[in-house]
Amino acid sequence: MKNFALIGAAGYIAPRHMKAIRETGHNLVCALDPYDGIGIMDSYFPQADFFTEPERFDRHLDKLRRRGEKKIDYVSICSPNYLHDAHIRMALRNDADAICEKPLVLNPWNLDALQEIEAETGRKIYTILQLRLHPAIQELKARVSEGIAQGKVFDVDLQYITSRGRWYFISWKGNVQKSGGIATNIGVHFFDMLGWIFGAFKGVELTVNQPAKAGGHLWFEHANVNWFLSVDDRDLPPEATEQGKRTFRKISIEGADLEFSEGFTDLHTHSYRHILEGKGFGLEDSRKSIEIVSQIRKMSL
Repeated sequence: MKNFALIGAAGYIAPRHMKAIRETGHNLVCALDPYDGIGIMDSYFPQADFFTEPERFDRHLDKLRRRGEKKIDYVSICSPNYLHDAHIRMALRNDADAICEKPLVLNPWNLDALQEIEAETGRKIYTILQLRLHPAIQELKARVSEGIAQGKVFDVDLQYITSRGRWYFISWKGNVQKSGGIATNIGVHFFDMLGWIFGAFKGVELTVNQPAKAGGHLWFEHANVNWFLSVDDRDLPPEATEQGKRTFRKISIEGADLEFSEGFTDLHTHSYRHILEGKGFGLEDSRKSIEIVSQIRKMSL
């Protein structure tokens, strides 16, 4: 049984990590979050130690390491995007591997520094790239592989609208310096998926660049992509609003829609199994999507 620590335990995505730790048969030893209203832990690991101050949490990890009792094997990181780099370093400094939510970091040069720390410590940094494990996306990759082998360039349309209220722009998610902006915060998984399937990133153009939405064109070795991302519910199409849905995903390849609206809830558990089997996605797997969102962030209309 492996011992886990969790940073960002009160966040939206943290319960999926707790569920993954439990469903893979392992133990959450301790957790950190500045917000202390996290009764959700009672549903998963009520005996886990809990901290609201990173200094005391860091000290606790160090004490566990030195004593050899319940030494932490993995630190799962669900904190705000701009803190990922620092929390990854905390994990490796305490002789644990890191499992970090998207985006792994905000800038490509952060990856270079973390590679040095991996080499120094002998520990590993993993990230959650769950779309690569989604059955519909894996099927798509297999389906287009013959065309790619023949040099075909596909026309792709990507739309992702996930409605958010006014709170979004008051929180760290609405602060570009902390979240990386809309393309980073809600688009990085899709950009990773597109690069994984369609090859080298060639360029990007912005036609929409607002706090609540962004869109434009992406070029990969084997795909020309029209993309649009939004957290504004006014961008939802009638087919979503008529069914009372607040999220809409659509990917079209050569005019044919790919259905992948379901199958997301278990992907974190699948990701954890992948990591625990030694097949997890690491720093270099993240590089292409981090380069894309970093470039988008620097652009203006």
